[in-house]
Amino acid sequence: ESYAEQRKEHEYPLLKKESGIGKAEVPALSAFNDQPSVFLLEIGVEELPADDVDTAHEKLTKLIQSLLDELYLDHGDVRIFSTPRRLVLSIDSLSPNQPDREDLVKGPPADKAFDADGKPTKAAQGFAKKNGVEESALEVREEGSNKYVFAVVKQKGRPTPEVLADALPKLVESIKFEKSMRWNESGVAFSRPIRWYVALLGDMVIPFEYAGVVSGNVSRGLRPYDSPEIKISSADKYFDMIRESGIVLDKEERRSSIIEQVNQAASLVGGEAIIEEGLLNEVTNLIEMPTAVMGGFNEEFLELPQDVLISVMKKHQRYFPIQKNGKLLAHFVAIRNGDDIGVDTVREGNEHVLGARFADANFFVREDVKRKLEEYRPELASLTFHTKLGSMLDKTERIGKLVKEIAPALGITKDQLPLTSRAAHLMKADLATQMVTEMTSLQGIIGGEYALRSGEQKDVAVAISEQYQTVPQTKAGLAIALADRLDSLVGLFAAGLAPTGAKDPFGLRRAAIGLVQPLIDHEIEFDLADAIKKSAKTQPIKVDPETQNQILDFITGRLSVVVKDMGYKHDVVEAVLAEQSNNPAGTVRAVKQLSAWVRREDWSSILDGFARCVRITRDQEKTYKVKEKSLREVEETTLHEVLNLQDLSFDGDVDAFLKVVLALIPSITSFFEKIMVMAEEKDLRENRLGLMQRIASLSNGVADLSKLEGF
Repeated sequence: ESYAEQRKEHEYPLLKKESGIGKAEVPALSAFNDQPSVFLLEIGVEELPADDVDTAHEKLTKLIQSLLDELYLDHGDVRIFSTPRRLVLSIDSLSPNQPDREDLVKGPPADKAFDADGKPTKAAQGFAKKNGVEESALEVREEGSNKYVFAVVKQKGRPTPEVLADALPKLVESIKFEKSMRWNESGVAFSRPIRWYVALLGDMVIPFEYAGVVSGNVSRGLRPYDSPEIKISSADKYFDMIRESGIVLDKEERRSSIIEQVNQAASLVGGEAIIEEGLLNEVTNLIEMPTAVMGGFNEEFLELPQDVLISVMKKHQRYFPIQKNGKLLAHFVAIRNGDDIGVDTVREGNEHVLGARFADANFFVREDVKRKLEEYRPELASLTFHTKLGSMLDKTERIGKLVKEIAPALGITKDQLPLTSRAAHLMKADLATQMVTEMTSLQGIIGGEYALRSGEQKDVAVAISEQYQTVPQTKAGLAIALADRLDSLVGLFAAGLAPTGAKDPFGLRRAAIGLVQPLIDHEIEFDLADAIKKSAKTQPIKVDPETQNQILDFITGRLSVVVKDMGYKHDVVEAVLAEQSNNPAGTVRAVKQLSAWVRREDWSSILDGFARCVRITRDQEKTYKVKEKSLREVEETTLHEVLNLQDLSFDGDVDAFLKVVLALIPSITSFFEKIMVMAEEKDLRENRLGLMQRIASLSNGVADLSKLEGF
């Protein structure tokens, strides 16, 4: 971290001496081999943040195919690689020239382009001149029900070097990041400063300039070796030369190497490495030449809470912890960017830094446990949640009240409620401890640890430690987590802090997913609208019905994303959400059921039969009652009788609803074949509409089938 700050202070130097920044002079194109060749682009940068390595790879992957299509360049395989110091694009067998082509360009309507005598108007003349064709070459063609003037524009293909020289600056400019920086007089913004380009078509340099950097054929080696120059003789030699310098371009290869080396190192001390996917991905994106370094620390630190040790190693130092039979060993594995020369010095440096961090953590824990967890709770009054919503102590009090309200819906019995309430009472107390102040990622986890050390029941401690998990496993943990997330959503929406666009400073999208995902996973029937109303009553500011509806709509949007990510079709999900969005578990159950129905061979006839009843009544403002004495024809009487024989208590069950519809289909078909619904006689017409409305209303609270394809 201090190294990064030092480089920032010195404006990110690459070499000991850098040339001044100005408009670069692009050299003229020279002759080249008129055969398909390998093209290579390397964008050399200061070390990218780990997430930006993936972002750049994703952006390049999306951009390059559309760019090649736009440039009309035939090509072979396209490969893209990303490391913290270089973004690499390789294209095999890139055509040396664009093909000659003819483009059909649409012009003005024919009646505007030619007068009554068939002579070109100014509109036609201008169109012809603009496209470089003779007026006599203009063609009139039909498009739909209208006629337009078209021009066949012939374009001669340009040499690929010329095309690339124009296109490459735009390609680099199109690689956007969530956070960018400017570092020189060019004013260009990129994730980190751009230091060099290698741009080769075969052995020819493609000349371009962007961000004050001119392309060439010189790459740079590993940072630990002082970034030595690597002169690339031709594009097809690039990968061999980069490999010889020790750089591993392929992310999967780096990842596999890290896993293998870490596991081998752990086995040397008889343990197993804890390789968490997020840490593995981060480390993979921070190095170009992975080399494992085994280190150790004083065994007395093993008395610290295990989560503290793991958090320090993973989050702060990016080390892989080692365990044996579920218990940590006093060893770790670090990944060095470089070879094993001087590895003992590297090991000692890592051990020294980690030892200092563990010593700090040990001090914080020793000081914290001098008091019981509950003794920290009053200090929450000095921590502001939000100016309109009070302190963290106020929030904790609201959570406690809401937990009692929603506990029955979560299956928490009266005997279990005291334990759940106790967990709610203590759940935020660890925010006032030194350990959580120093390492905020440990909130909840430290609370659970300190609860046990304070003599609280194990179930209370577990619930506290689960509160920040997306899906808590215990009922008590689930109850306090849902109450916490509801309180945040309801309170912050009422305070006018709903997310806008990409901005979500309070993490309310995450909170909404944290509401629906546990309910889905635990298959708990839970009324979100009712829970929002109950939370609203505990807030210190007014939460009007309109705001409550906005909150439910917001949660529904997240629920939609979650269910669609499970692989269900968009229209099926939207159909169910239109009627059951307040019950996430019910939504998923209904989506599963409806998905099975729409795959049936007879689905189109089932949907069409029900749709006829809906379509003929959807514009009626009044609901009509069915009068049996007004049922004159056999078909309408039969349909009414079959309907009355059905069990119409569906309670959101799609199967139950559609089985009734299926039973009605023969009668519905006969009804529409023989009966005129919109009869001239008012009583007869309204009675038949009433019968159709009864059938159409069967879907209420189940699914809005009008949102399905084919309705």
